[in-house]
Amino acid sequence: MLPAMPALWYRASSSSSTSREGTIWRQASYLTWGVLQERVMTKTYGTTETDPGEKFKDSQFLVFMNRILAFTVAGLYCALTKQPRHGAPMYKYSFASLSNILSSWCQYEALKYISFPTQVLAKASKVIPVMMMGKLVSRKSYEYWEYLTAALISVGVSMFLLSSAPNRTVSTVTTFSGIVLLAGYIIFDSFTSNWQDALFTYKMSPVQMMFGVNVFSCLFTVGSLLEQGALLESLRFMARHSEFTAHAVLLSVCSACGQLFIFYTINQFGAAVFTIIMTLRQAFAILLSCLIYGHTVTVVGGLGIAVVFMALFLRVYARSRMKKRSKKLPPGETPVQKV
Repeated sequence: MLPAMPALWYRASSSSSTSREGTIWRQASYLTWGVLQERVMTKTYGTTETDPGEKFKDSQFLVFMNRILAFTVAGLYCALTKQPRHGAPMYKYSFASLSNILSSWCQYEALKYISFPTQVLAKASKVIPVMMMGKLVSRKSYEYWEYLTAALISVGVSMFLLSSAPNRTVSTVTTFSGIVLLAGYIIFDSFTSNWQDALFTYKMSPVQMMFGVNVFSCLFTVGSLLEQGALLESLRFMARHSEFTAHAVLLSVCSACGQLFIFYTINQFGAAVFTIIMTLRQAFAILLSCLIYGHTVTVVGGLGIAVVFMALFLRVYARSRMKKRSKKLPPGETPVQKV
């Protein structure tokens, strides 16, 4: 399964030189983001022969760093380019913003208790929560193959988690804490995507969405940091460790660039190519983290990975078939809505 991925990725992105360059930069930004995310939250800074060093503990500050840079980039883009007029109430951005902050916080905190490959696979299992949230937020309906592939993804993730359990040295409480944080990430992230999908009915551009959401994200995070007194301490940590500063800035740059590349891909090449590329990113991120940080994957875990990505590719294939079929529908008929 995995050896065929590079060929599929190339075919999906080889329609033009621009698409290849966009795909390469997007993959580079997200792979760098994933590796740095684990580096920042799990490793020790300032270690010497006489000093054991210290770990950075405030994941909310990293969320703030990511959001302030994304807000700046989106604001400059909106100011320098012509954007469509829309009537979306400003307060509606706050719901997506708050859920996005909570999902990011859970994502960073989970890295303290669960390895990055496990987290990536859990993120790949968001299909069922997204479907359920879509029913609640947008009243969407789904076909049998969507439920089938969602179940296969859940089975594959379970295989990976169970096969990794014997190798863990953390306590049951810590493992449970990681699972709870992952669950929080999935729930909040599922709401965010569905709420943003509903907001797009106001005919705004993706960059306008990025700007509006990040306005509230910056306000929420800086307010929380000031209330907890964590902002100054995080800035002092940056002053003590220049390596952390570089990692945090690069992490934010990759996050902002990743958002822009997502908008570009969907706009230029459609959701099918975007889904294929993002599916491949999950596999690349897992393999890269295993190589760099020494995470082990058992035979059962490897089979679980294969099941997950087989289901994801089946989902992409079924969607492409549905898209072709919808083009043949008589006027007035519409296909079933998809996530």
